Amino acid sequence: MKISFHGAARSVTGSRHLVQSGGTSVLLDCGLFQGRREESDRRNRDLGFDPKSVHAVLLSHAHIDHSGALPALAKRGFSGKVHATGATADLTEMMLEDSAHIQESDCEYVNKKERRRGKDCRRPFYDTDDVRTIARRFVGLRYGDVVSVQPRLKASFHDVGHILGSAAIRLTAKAGGTTTTLLFSGDLGRKQMMPILRDPEAPPSCDALIIESTYGDRLHSESREAATQKVQAMVARAVANRSKIIVPAFAVGRTQDLVMWIKELVKEGRIEPLPIYIDSPMATKATEIFRRHPECYDEETYRILTSEGDPFVARYIHYVSSVQESQKLNKMKGPCVIISASGMCEGGRVIHHLKHAIQDEANIVAIVGFQAEHTLGRKLVEGWDTVPIFGVPTPRRAQVVRFNGLSAHADRDDLLAYVRAITPSPATVFVVHGEEKQSCSLAAALQAEHPRMDVIVPEPGSTHDL
Repeated sequence: MKISFHGAARSVTGSRHLVQSGGTSVLLDCGLFQGRREESDRRNRDLGFDPKSVHAVLLSHAHIDHSGALPALAKRGFSGKVHATGATADLTEMMLEDSAHIQESDCEYVNKKERRRGKDCRRPFYDTDDVRTIARRFVGLRYGDVVSVQPRLKASFHDVGHILGSAAIRLTAKAGGTTTTLLFSGDLGRKQMMPILRDPEAPPSCDALIIESTYGDRLHSESREAATQKVQAMVARAVANRSKIIVPAFAVGRTQDLVMWIKELVKEGRIEPLPIYIDSPMATKATEIFRRHPECYDEETYRILTSEGDPFVARYIHYVSSVQESQKLNKMKGPCVIISASGMCEGGRVIHHLKHAIQDEANIVAIVGFQAEHTLGRKLVEGWDTVPIFGVPTPRRAQVVRFNGLSAHADRDDLLAYVRAITPSPATVFVVHGEEKQSCSLAAALQAEHPRMDVIVPEPGSTHDL
């Protein structure tokens, strides 16, 4: 067995890990790279391997940095199946359609300006036809199901509680009388923190592990109560100043978590029921998919669904669909909350809301998730006074409030505990999906705990034998 790392190696986005065994090539995730425009364009057009040589894709979950390059894979000759849980298959098809529309829309918007400057126009990485092509190859599975990718290569999916349908993937390869098992963590969730999903299940045994390290060097130090107090302060400020709270949030997972949390705080009398606009067609569709997959819910959410009705609906929550409705929000006075994708401010309607709101010091931008290096969201977190919006330097006067305790990613202690729970310990661990500092920090901690373990932080494009 050989593993080649073509994305999310010493970086967070563009997860793509190619496994070769017994003449079969399997791709673990096929994510879109997000970051600097020129680098993103290059890395999303050149995937790092020959798509025609890949027999199958095993998809851990639907987030675009794990699934977003699948249509490009098909466009370049991939003809195999994409295996994922049923919920992931449903979410991914929807997210890829949205990704194609966003690319087309953003390219059209930017190209108007580029033509005036005499520059070359941008082209989308793929279109909706490419999305339909790859979606026809999705195979939906249940947690625990075993699928034969090839006669000597089997895979199973195990709940990790990150987003709806998210899974760790266990590969079992037989060759020459030897069996090798590889476990890919995908993105790990957190115990007793996600208000909708079950906690991550215990990891199965493996010879080698590929583990994420998004928060490999830190703990989620902010408590739920501290986060609640921040929300109360934000709402009070918005009411006093008739201002807007702009929340860039992933349409899948984070938006639904926020809706349930806000409903809980209103029910408890902790905050006023401000008008809340979910301005993301994808978030609206994703919420419908959440309703279709109660098999992923924890006991509390399932009880709400069966006894209190729809957990994602309230009189003050409005789901925005049309472009015209979205544009009206930019002219509307506060107080109000606008939750819109994308979560890292790299595309979608939230860019337009930021463009109109970010220069008013009365407004607030609430950052509720991880922001990858070089993204607009990261620049906001870092406190840049001027940020590029659609390539135009724009003064930032709005207050930026960062929430550190809402992440759906496991932190350093969670990641170490996950490896600790694998019995016997894997001989080899590859640390991926983290910026270099985070990955190397987690690797050092793992090596200290397990001196006989071979812990590797792979370089981009590197290949390793098992």
